[in-house]
Amino acid sequence: MCPIRTRFLAWRGLIIALCAGVLLQSCGNGEKADYQPQFGNPPATLQKKEYLFGVHPLHNPKRLLETYGPIVDRLNARIPEVHFSLEASRNYEEYEKKLYARHFDLALPNPYQTVNAVQHGYRVFGKMGDDGMFRGVFIVRRDSRIRSTADLRGKAISFPAKTALAATMMPQQFLHERGLPVSGYEARYVGSQESSIMNVYLGDTAAGATWPPPWIAFKKDHHDIAEQLKILWMTEPLLNNGLVARDDFPPELLKKVADILFTLHDSTEGRDLLARLPLSRFEAANDATYQPVSDFIGHFTRTVRPLDE
Repeated sequence: MCPIRTRFLAWRGLIIALCAGVLLQSCGNGEKADYQPQFGNPPATLQKKEYLFGVHPLHNPKRLLETYGPIVDRLNARIPEVHFSLEASRNYEEYEKKLYARHFDLALPNPYQTVNAVQHGYRVFGKMGDDGMFRGVFIVRRDSRIRSTADLRGKAISFPAKTALAATMMPQQFLHERGLPVSGYEARYVGSQESSIMNVYLGDTAAGATWPPPWIAFKKDHHDIAEQLKILWMTEPLLNNGLVARDDFPPELLKKVADILFTLHDSTEGRDLLARLPLSRFEAANDATYQPVSDFIGHFTRTVRPLDE
């Protein structure tokens, strides 16, 4: 073949490939910020409207995708005309940045984030049940000499994040009410529930705060380590995590999503999915449901510490 023709065919192939790439990138609804790997098979869903479901960092991203992925798969199986993708975030700061920027179509934020999400164009349509599980717990080593809150004065305590309600704010309120203000100890915000627990195990902090689901998961995944730790105190409970939808989410589609989530506990398969969380049910809720959380936050900021925006 003529060398000139060979070069021409090579260049034509390169141009076609580049054009195809540009066309693929321009399809759909636009590129989302901070894209992360998501559940689902992209080639099979290119022709479907995609909706992002963002769950706050209850666990590390890998475990969160393992536990909540099957529930999103169930939504896709029952509502085949659209496609839902589950998106995990590395930490609370990243999650809140995306939530308040309206990045998610549906989200499962903690109660503090739920109240804030309403101020950023979301509405509450449901929540996790089992409110009795939504409480802070203090973890210490079994060989710890901590017996009272006074024993923590001047010591380091690990917390997941400043805006973790059950695992940070409620424990800090607990300490404050028992005579130990935030200024009386070193608060270390370590980024995740697991890190808060591991800091205690490694001896980097005298105590660590978390809440029951991550502690249950940690005991299952790291039994030998958990055997060397124990729960010292628990706070009073508050409302569990909320389910919110962006204000432009189609109402008829939201009804389908709600019907699926709120009836999971009615079947053996659904109860198995919930047991992964662990949770007994999702239930209906609205913006007014979270007034007790707004009241708690107001009291917390007045008596314990201000919250960063």
